[in-house]
Amino acid sequence: MIFIYAELLINKNIFRASYTLYTIRHFTNIISTNMRKDIILVLALACPLFFYQCQETSTDSTDNKEEAKPKEQDRNMFGLHIPRGVTIETPDIDEGYILFCEPNGASTYLINRKGKVVHKWKGNYGVAGAYLNDDGSLFQNVADVDFPVFAGGGESGRLQKIDWNSKILWDFEYSNFDYCHHHDLEVLPNGNVLAIAWESKSYDESVAAGRDPDQTPKAGLWPDKIVEIKPEGKYHGQIVWEWHMWDHLIQDFDQTKANYGNPADHPELLDINKGRKMPPIITQDSMDILIAKGGQWRNRTADNRGSDIYHVNAIDYNPELDQITISSPNLNEIFIIDHSTTTSQAAGHRGGRWGKGGDILYRWGNPQNYQRGDSLDQKLFGQHDIRWVEKGKPGAGHLTVFNNDIPNGPDSMEYSAVYEIVPPTDEKGNYQLETNKAFGPELPIWTYVAPDTISFFSSFISGAHRLDNGNTFINEGARGRFFEVTPEGEIIWEYLNQFRGTIHKPNGDPNPPIPFAYYQFRSTFIPADHVAFEGKELIPLDPQPDIFKLPPPSEDKGEDEH
Repeated sequence: MIFIYAELLINKNIFRASYTLYTIRHFTNIISTNMRKDIILVLALACPLFFYQCQETSTDSTDNKEEAKPKEQDRNMFGLHIPRGVTIETPDIDEGYILFCEPNGASTYLINRKGKVVHKWKGNYGVAGAYLNDDGSLFQNVADVDFPVFAGGGESGRLQKIDWNSKILWDFEYSNFDYCHHHDLEVLPNGNVLAIAWESKSYDESVAAGRDPDQTPKAGLWPDKIVEIKPEGKYHGQIVWEWHMWDHLIQDFDQTKANYGNPADHPELLDINKGRKMPPIITQDSMDILIAKGGQWRNRTADNRGSDIYHVNAIDYNPELDQITISSPNLNEIFIIDHSTTTSQAAGHRGGRWGKGGDILYRWGNPQNYQRGDSLDQKLFGQHDIRWVEKGKPGAGHLTVFNNDIPNGPDSMEYSAVYEIVPPTDEKGNYQLETNKAFGPELPIWTYVAPDTISFFSSFISGAHRLDNGNTFINEGARGRFFEVTPEGEIIWEYLNQFRGTIHKPNGDPNPPIPFAYYQFRSTFIPADHVAFEGKELIPLDPQPDIFKLPPPSEDKGEDEH
């Protein structure tokens, strides 16, 4: 997920990296993406000195400022020890504000274009993602303190709504031994909330559904589901609609099972033997050591490594189509399903506005998953934040996605990109798929990558969305870097998050800031004329919240090793 060679420079010193780092990098290239996710925290904790070297390096000694490059940054994926705050501000940019959550904290900030905090919502749990409502309230994903069973990153377990003054209006726990909310939510026009959740399936249930037993953890599998929650009172919610991946599976592994078939003939279904593969088996004693060192997710055990097979990380809703789109980085695919169905129809293959029940209407990114392509046809690599371009904005109806971890050949480094794609449809809006072909398009209609390719890189989290003026707002998540880019690829505004909270581990120990000091799952540009700001005075807070600064490398070394 987060590569050990993150500090390699993009300037003229890039090829001076040590042979040792090259060897580690070569190793990460030949292991699976999911194995990287499991080992990276251990590598980060075991190699703190590596990250301390991730500092901005000046390579231009000329006194001629006109000839100097305006912004040379290193391959510093986590943004450690580099200038932060507003770093690019061009004239005549649209007025507006940026909403984002404090990493390792319970606060959500609204900053202006100068990087000053003009409003702060204060919660009571760690918050990962927040969405602004028209009345100035927020819906938030928050980390429940005692959800059981589930582990894999992005765990939340609780959804909240807080008003402009941080009063909790709704506090709904959606986690127990059978399911757990994680990653993302979407607020519907009717005020209900769509939430992503894992649901637990035992080893026996998984094998009975055609999963290869050798690829099934002892704890079973955690496929994803989507639930629509109607808030009721302050602490309750009614599930008024739901959709389960588990209801739409196929496999060609075991012909004795009821869902046996050819995945190439049924792209509307998910092959249960795709997605996450089993990581190497370890003992519980080894797992306990990793947990004690802080190198594993909460609730991780030796038996549930690999249970999170799909890891859905984003959800969006299109009110004109009454459709939902989701992203699965473990499948390297995005999907669209029908929301107009009843729950009963969503469990089957007929019904709803589009006539296909809960089956997949459209998918894109990795046709290997339905056997209509090979590795050369794969377009997405660990992607995040799939969204429709909203009605009234340039490109309305298209999809944008943050493509996190694009391979760049054996002798270069991975990079990130933002894609805009146009799904092919007929005159009635049905998604088109040619016989024996993969879903189109062949290529995005628009792409943003860094001019040098490798300096724009976040192998995990991150996102992007289209603005009213046709520009695109991008969140480079690992570094906590937010920037606005024109259709031509010019960056006209840039800000690097300066804040970090003080949440501690359950045992009271601090969460070390290295390497995830400034990370950001979501950030959202809000126009200045948004209805939520009517009657509100948005002036910089005085005093401003404390800016978090990493100690110098010589000092934070000791802190990280204790």
